[in-house]
Amino acid sequence: MKEQSIIFFDIDGTLLDTDKNLPESAKKAVARLKEDGHIVAIATGRAPFMYENLRKELDIDTFVSCNGQYVVLEGEVIYQNPLHREDLVALTEEALGNDHPVVYLSEENMMSNVPEHEYINEGIASLKLGIMPGHDPGYLHGRDLYQTLLFVPEGEEGQYIDKYDNFDFIRWHPVSMDVIPKGASKAEGIAKVIDELGLPAERQYAFGDGPNDLEMLSTVHHSFAMGNAKDEVKSKARHITKHVNDNGVEHGLRMAGLIQ
Repeated sequence: MKEQSIIFFDIDGTLLDTDKNLPESAKKAVARLKEDGHIVAIATGRAPFMYENLRKELDIDTFVSCNGQYVVLEGEVIYQNPLHREDLVALTEEALGNDHPVVYLSEENMMSNVPEHEYINEGIASLKLGIMPGHDPGYLHGRDLYQTLLFVPEGEEGQYIDKYDNFDFIRWHPVSMDVIPKGASKAEGIAKVIDELGLPAERQYAFGDGPNDLEMLSTVHHSFAMGNAKDEVKSKARHITKHVNDNGVEHGLRMAGLIQ
């Protein structure tokens, strides 16, 4: 068996193509990695319930969710970093006054603070989850929330970024931003996994394509930006593979020498 490595994959635009489908080449490549004894993990902005079917399809039980705030290693939760609740209440109240709805994410569900809104419909529909948020304005009370989606159009987010020092805001859609704890990232969640496994840097790999992958690609020793990534993301990676729609995952793994 080859020396065991760990490979972290983003989901949208990396494992899943632009139509939110898993390319057969990527599925087979992940299976070959596992057959060779490597650890395959997911590192995503999605909450765990949003990609349960994908984990089952690929037989993956190690994952970094909510941009690093909820981390599971071999089926066991090893790290949780919830949002500051009082500031989340304040953010929600301000956003509601600006007609900017929010969707709260726990590890098991998502709930909106408004019954319906065009921004939510547009943003969530783009993920092609097959589900939409429920309505529960009180969902932020009495439970840990690891990420919130603030539905605010591009150009209108500055009022929040300048005010809420306990949060970072990462845009993932023209009308929506991830809200996560200040200074948090996928890289932080990955570090928790590595601390448990003790694998050296030269046996750590990561694939990503979006703004929420910047820290991950800057930190993980063997980092690969997808061909469909923006230049800012590509500049942080050590390597650039093909477009996700052009078997980018398989190509990158071949570049790395992890599969033949």
